[in-house]
Amino acid sequence: MAQELAKIANLGVDSRVVVWIREFLVGRMQRVRVEGKLWQEVRMTSGVPQGSILGPLLLLAYANDIWRNMASTIRLFADVCIIYRKITKNEDIEILEKGLDRLGEWTVLNAMRINPSKSKAVHFTRARSNDPLNYSLMDTLMPEASSCKYLGIILRNN
Repeated sequence: MAQELAKIANLGVDSRVVVWIREFLVGRMQRVRVEGKLWQEVRMTSGVPQGSILGPLLLLAYANDIWRNMASTIRLFADVCIIYRKITKNEDIEILEKGLDRLGEWTVLNAMRINPSKSKAVHFTRARSNDPLNYSLMDTLMPEASSCKYLGIILRNN
């Protein structure tokens, strides 16, 4: 929790607001209901309450530095992240791969989780290409796909 609050404070947020956010986050309890059974309460040590008004804003403040040291373009909206680059030469492929490596390193340093199985590699081009896309995220080969859904829009390579 201290790391999250330090990041928010480093954004220049007034110290009184940082204290208010700390009070909002610290000491929260959570329980879940599965098929009508209510499980035991557990203390939350990280994250923000789902469905809270502050949740998306706090996530964006926390992930605000995810783009640093990236030579590829990265876009973040809530918990959706895409990284892309125009590939015109082999060096561009290496730069994109390094960006994926840095993204994985950032998640470890910031105690965030990425589900590599939800990641896809999509090749958008007008040219015919039979070259396979061999991109990895956190040592997991990303499956190649002809389309992906981004913020409710289906992007397709035709």
